[in-house]
Amino acid sequence: MTRPEGAKRRKFLVVVDGTPESEVAIHFASLRARHTDGVVTLLAVLEPGDASQQWLGVQNIMKEEAREEAEQLLHRLASHVNEYAGIRAELIIREGRRAEQVKALIEEDKDVAILVLAAGTGKEGPGPLVTLVAGGSDKAFNIPVTVVPGDLSEEELRALT
Repeated sequence: MTRPEGAKRRKFLVVVDGTPESEVAIHFASLRARHTDGVVTLLAVLEPGDASQQWLGVQNIMKEEAREEAEQLLHRLASHVNEYAGIRAELIIREGRRAEQVKALIEEDKDVAILVLAAGTGKEGPGPLVTLVAGGSDKAFNIPVTVVPGDLSEEELRALT
């Protein structure tokens, strides 16, 4: 598929957390991006730690370790996206509350066209972002959201795209 010169590439945003469900969302987004000449944007959000932390030094060390883990996860997943779909992923790390950071990124980057989430399959429920979208909250996102079942097989994923 060829894009008109100067046309922007549609971005499929996936919030990653290392769960099997987020990998299903990555696979879905990767296949859709490949078929539409789009981009996969992988977002890791470092949520604030326990506010009762008494030692700033310990808190800073924990924050740095969380950032390093997020970077490693993003690079591993980006490599996987490249092997899986033959495309390069955009990697972003943000700090703050997950839903707030997703909203902020969507508002800042107008190329983000679709948020891809995978519903959790455990007894904890579908996950906080899916719950936010499904609840019709005014805090939901102002772009289309695709929610894929977190337990889709590879065959089922490929059949959808």
